[in-house]
Amino acid sequence: MFLYGPSGNGKTSIIHRLAGLFDDSVLVPYCVEVDGHIISVFDPSVHLPVDWERYEQVDQRWIRCHRPCVIAGAELVPELLSLRMDVNSGLYAAPLQMKAANGIFAIDDFGRQPIPAANLFNRWILPLDRRLDNLSLQYGYMVQVPFEVILVFSTNLRPSELADEAFIRRVPNKIYLPPISPEAFDEIFKRVLLRQGIPYKQDMAAHLRDLCRQHGAPDLRACYPSDICEILAALAVYERVPFTLNVQNLARAAHLYFLHTAPAGKSGDAGFLGGAGTGPETE
Repeated sequence: MFLYGPSGNGKTSIIHRLAGLFDDSVLVPYCVEVDGHIISVFDPSVHLPVDWERYEQVDQRWIRCHRPCVIAGAELVPELLSLRMDVNSGLYAAPLQMKAANGIFAIDDFGRQPIPAANLFNRWILPLDRRLDNLSLQYGYMVQVPFEVILVFSTNLRPSELADEAFIRRVPNKIYLPPISPEAFDEIFKRVLLRQGIPYKQDMAAHLRDLCRQHGAPDLRACYPSDICEILAALAVYERVPFTLNVQNLARAAHLYFLHTAPAGKSGDAGFLGGAGTGPETE
C-alpha cells in the first residue's frame, strides 16, 4: 500500500489504525536457530500476547499474539533491516520486517530516511515478488525467511520522485489523501471542541478556515483544527485563564502556528503537489 498526499491529512493516523482491522491472532516464535546461531524474534514492544485461556495449548516455543504492526519513520537505518548480533550475548536480533511477520510493516515519512529512497525501494523488490527475504549472518551465511507482511509506505513527497515504474507496479494499492473539504474541516473542528467541552459555533469554524487559507496553504488540512486548538488550550493553561473561543484568540493561535517566512498563500509543502486545484498523480 502506498499512501501519499499533502502533510497533515491523516496518513500517519491511518497507519496506526491498520492493525485494528484484524481481530485474529498469530503464532510468533520466541527465537529461531540458523546454522547454530540464535535469532531472537519475539519483542514485547511489538508483539502483544493474547489471552491463552481462549485458545488451545501449542508448542511452548511459540507465543500467540495479536497481529503485529511495526511502524518506522525517519529514524529507519539499514541496520534495522538486517540481522544484528549482540557481542555480549552472542544472539542475533531479528530485523523489523521479520518481527512484523504476518502483520504490517509501515514506513512513515518515506523519503526522509538516511537511506536513499531508491535504495530502500530496491530492498523490497525481491520480497514483494517472491514473498521471500534474504538475510545474512555476520560471517556471510545466507538464509531465506518468509516475507508474509503487508508493506505500507506513506509520504508527502512526490511519488514519481521517489520510485521508478518497476517498483510502483509492485505496490498495487496507491491511495491519494487529498486536502479536505470545508464540510469535513468543520466536522473535525466540532469534534475537537467537543473534547475540550467548548460549544461549537459555525461562524468560528468559517473564521478558522479563512485564517488557515490566509496564513497557510490555500487548501485545507485535517490537522489544522486540532493543532490550533491545542495552542489555544496551552495558552489558556499558561496564562491561567479559561479556554475561550473567539476571533481574537483564533487569530493569535493561527499566527503562532503558521510560519511567516514565506508570502501568505504559499504552500508550506514545497516538496509535494500542493496548491489549489492539484489532483492526485496518475500511474
